Amino acid sequence: MRYNKLISKVVKTSLLIFLLSFFACGNGLKKEKTNEKETTQSEPFFKISLAQWSFNKQIRSGEMSPLDFAQKASELGFEGIEYVSQLYTNELKKNDNPKVAMQMLLETLKQKSETHGVLNLLIMVDGEGDLASIKENERDQAVENHKKWVDAAAFLGCHSIRVNLFGTNNPEIWKKTAVDGLSKLAAYAVNKNINIIVENHGYLSSNAELLVEVVNEVNAPNCGVLPDFGNFCLKREDGKRWQAKCIEEYDKYKGVTEMMPVAKAVSAKSYDFNQNGEETTIDYVRMLQIVKDAGYTGFIGVEYEGSRLSEEEGVVATKKLLIAAAKKLN
Repeated sequence: MRYNKLISKVVKTSLLIFLLSFFACGNGLKKEKTNEKETTQSEPFFKISLAQWSFNKQIRSGEMSPLDFAQKASELGFEGIEYVSQLYTNELKKNDNPKVAMQMLLETLKQKSETHGVLNLLIMVDGEGDLASIKENERDQAVENHKKWVDAAAFLGCHSIRVNLFGTNNPEIWKKTAVDGLSKLAAYAVNKNINIIVENHGYLSSNAELLVEVVNEVNAPNCGVLPDFGNFCLKREDGKRWQAKCIEEYDKYKGVTEMMPVAKAVSAKSYDFNQNGEETTIDYVRMLQIVKDAGYTGFIGVEYEGSRLSEEEGVVATKKLLIAAAKKLN
């Protein structure tokens, strides 16, 4: 009798232990799933790339080779890279034949990007003529000059080239000439599966409302814009295009809001940071909310242009700010 009671007690105890263990494990599993969900929700809605202009000082001084850009971006944890054409001027002089020099450069850049596991996203093209010039022959020449960079982007596997849209500061004339230049270049690039995207880069190109009107009139599937958080200067002292104090500026938040519906890339400009790691002139939470509300989920490129921090420090600070600001969004 005592033996049977003992067996019964053991069975009950074992059953109780089993049930407690089962529910404990169940709660543990539920907790793990919750944490996994929370981790997923905390991830930014975008991916982060690095604009080569962030290291323009080191490259132009010879401290850093432009050929090492992919390696530097990979070391800093970036997924994609955005080239700047003017930083390869010296590389393109290494062969007397321009086409051979370009091909040598492109093969090297492609190999470097593959070796270091970064995606080639776009090429920012400068110094190839004014696509909105009031003279048609100059516009056409600018279009021809840009074609080699369309071909280069296609070879590298990029999705776009970024162009400037200078030529005249007369709004009515500029709108017509800009539409003409962009239309011709986009027509060439569409067969290469390359987008032509205009950055707000000063003067009328920084008048976002007018720029979007131009893009809409071009009405090409591969023509769009690249909103930059900081380049909304409409006029500088003495009428200079660069390197002068800005005396008239377009509202940056209004501008990005207007540009996002036709945006094919986004540039996160930064100049300096306060002790909390926030940009001193741009509200990143507000900017990212605008980008998110537009339904954009592509790459956002870090482009540091400050002087207080080193280029690498500024890049790292901008990347951290993007991630921190993304967590504060609605």
